[in-house]
Amino acid sequence: MSTTLPGGEYKLAEDLILTRVGYGAMQLAGPHVFGPPKDHDGALAVLREVVELGVTHIDTSDFYGPHVTNQLIKEALHPYPAQLRIVTKVGARRDEVGNWPKALSPDDLRQAIHDNLNNLGVSAIDVVNLRVGDFSAPAAGSIEEPFTVLAEMQRDGLIKHLGLSTVNAEQIAEAQSIAPVVCVQNFYNIANRQDDALIDSLAEQGIAYVPYFPLGGFSPLQSDTLSQVAARLNATPMAVALAWLLHRAPNILLIPGTSSVAHLRENVAGAGLELPEDAIEELNGIGG
Repeated sequence: MSTTLPGGEYKLAEDLILTRVGYGAMQLAGPHVFGPPKDHDGALAVLREVVELGVTHIDTSDFYGPHVTNQLIKEALHPYPAQLRIVTKVGARRDEVGNWPKALSPDDLRQAIHDNLNNLGVSAIDVVNLRVGDFSAPAAGSIEEPFTVLAEMQRDGLIKHLGLSTVNAEQIAEAQSIAPVVCVQNFYNIANRQDDALIDSLAEQGIAYVPYFPLGGFSPLQSDTLSQVAARLNATPMAVALAWLLHRAPNILLIPGTSSVAHLRENVAGAGLELPEDAIEELNGIGG
């Protein structure tokens, strides 16, 4: 297992150790994460480069495409390297025009797990995150029923580990009363820091925090402070944003996405940027 990537590795469970720099596969599907990619061979090349770089953490979902991204992962990498871990999520689906309606009923969740198993070509999924809230924020309410469904499928041997996505602290505690939670995936980056207290709480519990949209999402991060610090360090704002996340807490794992081999390499290298203390103090003042 690689130890040369920025940030090293993080142990989520005895049998689950991931490189802190991972890869988010969402952008491999077509425009708006719908349909096939414009460059099929290019998408396969990105996935193979992920493995070549030593990344052991690929984040995906069968509702990317839908089905497209998982099928690309299987085509590019199956049979999977022993050290590679694939993390998927359930709780939403794609309709015929590309919307993202929730899919949290027991039947929806069971179908989603079997779709992931089939399209990835595996008999058990390394980690399944239950996506609960809206696109970028949690939605209040009990998650007992959907999380119990996944816990039952875990006991059946179809899922190895469970996580959560777009949830609040109360929902995490409720899930933990049902089955162990190894990771939480919420919207967070240097400019959107509503989960600061939650990250620190999860770090104390040894639970990984995986910020999605670490570089701002479909619209890149915009911050004068970020740009000024980047210019001073002769780096890109995106490199500084990734490096700051690795510095923010030891339990943060990165999943920046791209459909370009060159950008993939830039993201991995950028995460290793050394940030001086004065720069960190300045960057800590962004967002809130």
